[in-house]
Amino acid sequence: MAGTILSKRYFNRPTLTVARSLVGKYLVREHGKGTVVGRIVEVEAYVGCEDKACHASKGRTARTEVLFGPPGMSYVYLIYGMYHMLNVVTERAEFPAAVLIRAIEVDSELIDGPGKLCRALEIDRSLNRLDLTHGRSLWFEDRGALVPGKQVGTFPRIGVGYAGIWAKKPWRFRLLASEV
Repeated sequence: MAGTILSKRYFNRPTLTVARSLVGKYLVREHGKGTVVGRIVEVEAYVGCEDKACHASKGRTARTEVLFGPPGMSYVYLIYGMYHMLNVVTERAEFPAAVLIRAIEVDSELIDGPGKLCRALEIDRSLNRLDLTHGRSLWFEDRGALVPGKQVGTFPRIGVGYAGIWAKKPWRFRLLASEV
């Protein structure tokens, strides 16, 4: 069942709003082996230069330039030299913010962890700076399912202890266990 591809306008909103609203939406990956569709069950928000967990906190670089671009673009980077991470840029151009896609459910199987997700969907840096609003290779869809606020938990972010108080921000959103 196809849905409506999420637009630039959808992503051009406050990052926390976008992050929360992505829970229950679908991530679609189309490649030579076919199409994989997963329901998004966990995301994490990164908001602006002041957010010490956001890559933009260290300034504008060749790597982080995409974060300052228009909403709806992919930001794919490699960590530990082996794991790719998929983010979607949010808010207005020149304000660096993004949402990390942490977990999806594909055919009742949970793919938990952004590195596992990218491996399973064959997402790598070749998809960095891709416009995710065009419906080619990789995109997000709304398939009409509403997820009530009480079914989405908020938690501190993971793996960003170096960011001090910013690590404790409840900017990770997850579909509660009874719903996953």
